[in-house]
Amino acid sequence: MWQPSSARWDIPKHLRPWLNDPGSLTARLNALGRAPIKVQVLRQSWGRPRLSEARTLGLRTSKTCLIREVVLYGPRQQPWVFARSLFPAASLTGALRHLRQLDSRPLGGYLFTHARLGRSKLQLALIPPTGIIPAALQGDTSLWGRRSVFTLYGKKLLVSETFLPDLEQTLQRNT
Repeated sequence: MWQPSSARWDIPKHLRPWLNDPGSLTARLNALGRAPIKVQVLRQSWGRPRLSEARTLGLRTSKTCLIREVVLYGPRQQPWVFARSLFPAASLTGALRHLRQLDSRPLGGYLFTHARLGRSKLQLALIPPTGIIPAALQGDTSLWGRRSVFTLYGKKLLVSETFLPDLEQTLQRNT
């Protein structure tokens, strides 16, 4: 399902610059909406990564991660992005221990303030309506997503971002 962004993809024109942008999605969304995005935490709990997530992080599937799922809202409470972040337990120590209590703050707003932030190459996917994303957000359509591994203070975390229909409509109108 997840493939390198360099793979041959038939990505809609209005989404290409967004899916392939290595910068802060939070900053782009703030600029698009001309206001700070709102973050709603849907779930934050300890659990095991999915097989592809474990492989991407270089973990065994038996390792425990803090899993955070949020919705990023644009103006007029439009759900724009579903994000799933995995923080391996070993990554939530030292300078990154406070990431356990992000609450409704955007993760990108924190990560991209660090000059020494590392980021893997982006992976993309066209995500079918299979229950990975809450049905109320996805409906019965496939959605485009991207993910990458961030490295900060020698510790890794995985961030997946799925672009929801309201964001796609906004981008189409602005193209």
